[in-house]
Amino acid sequence: MKTIGVLTSGGDAPGMNAAVRAAVRTATGKGLNVLGIRRGYMGLIEKDVFPIDLRDVSDIIHRGGTYLYTARCPEFRTEEGLQKAVANCKELGIDGIVCIGGDGTFRGARDLSERGIPCIGVPATIDNDIACTDYTIGFDTALNTCMEMVDRLRDTSQSHERCSVVEVMGRGAGYLALHSGIAVGATSIIVEEEKCDIKNDVIDRIKLMKESGKQHFIVIVSEAIGNVDRLAAQIEAETGIESRATILGHVQRGGTPTVRDRVAASEMGYHAVELLSKGIGNRVVAERKNEIVDFDIFEALQMKKPFQNELYKIAHKIST
Repeated sequence: MKTIGVLTSGGDAPGMNAAVRAAVRTATGKGLNVLGIRRGYMGLIEKDVFPIDLRDVSDIIHRGGTYLYTARCPEFRTEEGLQKAVANCKELGIDGIVCIGGDGTFRGARDLSERGIPCIGVPATIDNDIACTDYTIGFDTALNTCMEMVDRLRDTSQSHERCSVVEVMGRGAGYLALHSGIAVGATSIIVEEEKCDIKNDVIDRIKLMKESGKQHFIVIVSEAIGNVDRLAAQIEAETGIESRATILGHVQRGGTPTVRDRVAASEMGYHAVELLSKGIGNRVVAERKNEIVDFDIFEALQMKKPFQNELYKIAHKIST
């Protein structure tokens, strides 16, 4: 192993830069050459690469987004695209790649590993939906962003005695909605993983809380559910409480990463290079019970992540 590549792929997540920094510095410390691959797998196909050294990553740990950029690449899903990427790796002398991203990134890493290019996946997504790991880079920062935005909405909701129906991201997973809902003291949290009866779990709860003296309300809705405008209209029609829908959107992906994300990313980036330097590929770095471990990519992609049902029940019980 003489030269490794580093790429970020899929949706950007705060902390990706910290992972890139850790990977570059660990590799350089081992005497390895490092090539940055811009725009994920698209950059690999297009040979959009450049040498990275210690000083190039000196001031990126505090920055959101990704220093290496990211892009979707439909061509990489084809055999022709994969073979072009493999040929470019051989031409450029890339012996292994640290691939930072989510499930789609790991599938690309698996496909490259199968074709002779050792890859290590590093989980980075604000959705926290990678089954093999308890935590993904970017989750904590996104949670804090959700909390800050909803806290601001709460001020105006309280002033106008309104109900704010807020959609948070998470793709098909409700972890961001659940944790941010608890953090802001939401009246109701609606996620795809738990059955929700709008009348009993939202409308009637709001009415009951209004009778006890509460005058403003927050309802957190997972992106997978959607239709927040319709839900806000329904709440207003059935409770008489003025209701407004807000979609937080991509603001959740940006911003300065928290300590949690910087530390997790640094540990994972370091571990990824440690594996590659030993000639080990086809693995995913993960955090399990506060320890950094790794799994076979094939095994990792087949795992299913259970939803935190008990935490959801707790959130429901303490929100009245």
